[in-house]
Amino acid sequence: MTNELAPALAPSGRLRVGLNYSNFLLVLGDDANGEPRGIAPDLGRELARRTGLALEFVKFDGAGKLFDAVKSAACDVGFLGAEPQRSDEVAFSPAYLEIPVTFLVPAGSPIRTIAEVDREGVRVAVSERSAYDLYLTRTLKKAKLLRAQGIPASYDVFVAQKLEALAGLKPKLVEEAERTPGARVLDGQITGVQQAIGAPKGRAAAAKYLREFAEDVKQSGFVARAIERHGVRGVKVAT
Repeated sequence: MTNELAPALAPSGRLRVGLNYSNFLLVLGDDANGEPRGIAPDLGRELARRTGLALEFVKFDGAGKLFDAVKSAACDVGFLGAEPQRSDEVAFSPAYLEIPVTFLVPAGSPIRTIAEVDREGVRVAVSERSAYDLYLTRTLKKAKLLRAQGIPASYDVFVAQKLEALAGLKPKLVEEAERTPGARVLDGQITGVQQAIGAPKGRAAAAKYLREFAEDVKQSGFVARAIERHGVRGVKVAT
């Protein structure tokens, strides 16, 4: 990394890496020393190693809060889903990981396919400001979204209010189905959340470097090894 690039990527001299702790696939919590564990923290450490910058993790409990921090340059980079609404205000790298999204329906539900969810009278619980909330806001025409603060809360709303569907990351919905008698995860996927690296707009040199970094960690097998190392199921390296 050139001396000219360091100020563009981390003007403070410390690389402030934002993590979304509500995405349990990317961030597995902290170890005994309080250090973040998971695919996204590994990528953050690798980015700091390659650039020679001091690393500082900044922890958030939701994708929306992380997005706000990257947008306002309170973080230098953030690991979050690249959606069109976000890319207007944050510069994204190519995706390094894809996570499928689908619906969970309760016991006895007449809904058998994804296409049958978008109907009048269907209420869908969703984690507010998640990448798939943004996607469903664009695409659902008849079903009504009920937003909750975070992934666990969206499940609670789904159960408590006896809603017709819960939208979510497929690996998590599989877990929820196991603890919800009779519930079913619908086959297929609504979309695949494209997990990418975001940076504040206006840092062209930094954005270019992050694009190259994202492509390299995919092609070199770094992302695949991180997936395997942390035992994360239901995700794949983005193409």
